[in-house]
Amino acid sequence: MLAISQQPNKMTVEEYLGWEPQQDIRYEYVNGQVFAMTGGTIPHNDITLNLYAALRPHLRSKGCRVNVSDVKVQVTPESLYYYPDIIVSCDPQDLNAHKFIQYPKLIVEVLSPGTSAKDRGEKFSYYLTISTLQEYILINSEKISVERYSRGEGRMWLYYPYTEGDIITLSSIEFECPIELLYEAVVFATDE
Repeated sequence: MLAISQQPNKMTVEEYLGWEPQQDIRYEYVNGQVFAMTGGTIPHNDITLNLYAALRPHLRSKGCRVNVSDVKVQVTPESLYYYPDIIVSCDPQDLNAHKFIQYPKLIVEVLSPGTSAKDRGEKFSYYLTISTLQEYILINSEKISVERYSRGEGRMWLYYPYTEGDIITLSSIEFECPIELLYEAVVFATDE
């Protein structure tokens, strides 16, 4: 999703959590400031829905939930709430959540030119501090390319790049799919 504006006044977490559900658009919360979110491109949406459609039946039998971009994740209770493109949680405390996910196992961001730097920088560094997070996936919306970061020993994260013809493995949820499934019916800007 694209951040389009920064609100000038700082808010407490309690103010944000009470105010944001009453707004017409979604807002991420970072250290007292809120950032308005707007829609992405059609390829961004298609990729997100393709992955969601593949994950949902796979996860249902495992007692996990998968949510798309209208559900926020609580990175820290006091300062950070983001809207990832896809969140998977298998934690019993999240299965009946109503406001946000607290214990994600997998987070996916679909990259666009306007969000790539934030998804690779700020969000990446904060997401990696979530103790339950096992994998962070970045999917390019302008070409066939997926990057997977998987929790290793200690503070180590392992990097797996995928490109055309590859099978993507999400070990945290025991899921595999051909990369082409994510890009099914996606029209890139150069194809138009």
